[in-house]
Amino acid sequence: MNDSNETLWARYQKYYSEFPSIGLSMDLSRMKFDDSFMEAQRPAIEKAFQAMAELESGAIANPDENRMVGHYWLRNAALAPNAELQKVIEDNLKEIKSFAAAVHSGEIAGASGNFKNILIIGIGGSALGPQFVSNALTQPGTDKATPYFFDNTDPNGMDKVIAALDGQLGQTLSIVISKSGGTKETRNGMLEAKAAYETAGLDFAKHTIAVTGEGSNLDKVAVAEGWLKRFAMWDWVGGRTSELAGVGLIPAALQGLDIQGMLDGARACDEVTRTQSMGENPAAQLALMWLHGSNAKGEKDMVILPYKDRLELFSKYLQQLIMESIGKELDLDGNVVNQGLAVYGNKGSTDQHAYVQQLREGVHNFFVTFIEVLKDRDGQSIEVQDGVTSGDYLNGFFQGTRSALFDKDRESITITVDEVSPFTVGVLIALYERAVGYYASLVNINAYHQPGVEAGKKAAEAVISLQLKAVEFLKSQSEPASVQQVAEGTGEADSIESLFKILNHLAANGRGIEKLAGVTPFDAKYRIVG
Repeated sequence: MNDSNETLWARYQKYYSEFPSIGLSMDLSRMKFDDSFMEAQRPAIEKAFQAMAELESGAIANPDENRMVGHYWLRNAALAPNAELQKVIEDNLKEIKSFAAAVHSGEIAGASGNFKNILIIGIGGSALGPQFVSNALTQPGTDKATPYFFDNTDPNGMDKVIAALDGQLGQTLSIVISKSGGTKETRNGMLEAKAAYETAGLDFAKHTIAVTGEGSNLDKVAVAEGWLKRFAMWDWVGGRTSELAGVGLIPAALQGLDIQGMLDGARACDEVTRTQSMGENPAAQLALMWLHGSNAKGEKDMVILPYKDRLELFSKYLQQLIMESIGKELDLDGNVVNQGLAVYGNKGSTDQHAYVQQLREGVHNFFVTFIEVLKDRDGQSIEVQDGVTSGDYLNGFFQGTRSALFDKDRESITITVDEVSPFTVGVLIALYERAVGYYASLVNINAYHQPGVEAGKKAAEAVISLQLKAVEFLKSQSEPASVQQVAEGTGEADSIESLFKILNHLAANGRGIEKLAGVTPFDAKYRIVG
């Protein structure tokens, strides 16, 4: 061992921590902060601990919506700020388990027999969490239902799912998930699914449940049409932190996954990460490394590299959790800060043949989080060469990539877990949820609102309104009209580019509008046909 390795080994021993109660360890040694960094951040992290304690006790965390943030209570209802909320959480969990048992026993069934598939209709947190958990914990051959997803308003994507369910809709339970019931992507998916059931001669209502807010538009539809069941969503659980609420627990329970194991893992992680000591709190350590790695301003991206196929979707799940929480224009004092922390990732060792070349030798605009899983598989592995298994190679590629990046001054964190299990998945969800909360406090932003998302929704509605005006204008014309004429005729000259895209989209889809080519694309004319 040379001097540099001896120094690195000493640093590894100093900044490597094990947390046996949650089967997790964390190595910060390859993040190149100096010894004074942690001490300098002590006042800020202590303030973050206090903010988190207030959050968990029921403080208003989202002033613009006047609501609490209580996803931590989901795995320990005793923490809820009053007995009424505690009972609501406990009763909801019992209701989920009872409903899943009734479906599995056949007491609740479809027109063609027991439900063997579930179709989850949602977007954002209503899909990303369930997708991650399903992929991580599925056990083909033993799962009690196979999950499918409508997670966008893409007609072709929905056609692909319906084609895969051909002949099976009578044994498919649809789960429509929307807190407000006004999310257009989810509403569209619901209507597309309903049309598919009706085309198959089936009653959609007898094959569908809702997960939504009480009294929402979706709730009213479910009541009016007599859906099988309605489960509650609460305003104090945000979409990106709802995987351990009904949003995630219902699909997982119906698939036959161990939801209590996930809740137990999250609860155990909460207990560890509630500790008000930097050295004994892995979520605080993670948040501090994000602060160091991004220079507290999102100057570098965070690459998530799990060395396990089952964790392949973890980076997509974390993209929403972290980027929607941290990407904010204003801080808590109203200053423009444009905070953010970009997240992307694949899986090891696939990334070895995808983008590690750039990570090692290209633009240095990132830091890495490796996720190592100690257990290779259930049962023994064959040897692919004397004394070596496929899992040994996976471990070798992980260590090799980690060293190769460090040799080029690329920083990394390593999180190690014992295995991929319901308990571990719960641990990872809770670990990152709390790290997000701590980091938000460190950079003085509100992690729990999303004005940018709402702005995008309003802009989409404006495009739909513009489309309707354009169609009405063309209906009133006896001659074909150019996009310029449509813009002037509708009084929407400032939206001419959007009108150009709208008219081309309608014409390409046979929506009663024909496009007549011109000398240039912008000289084309459009008319109503049929």
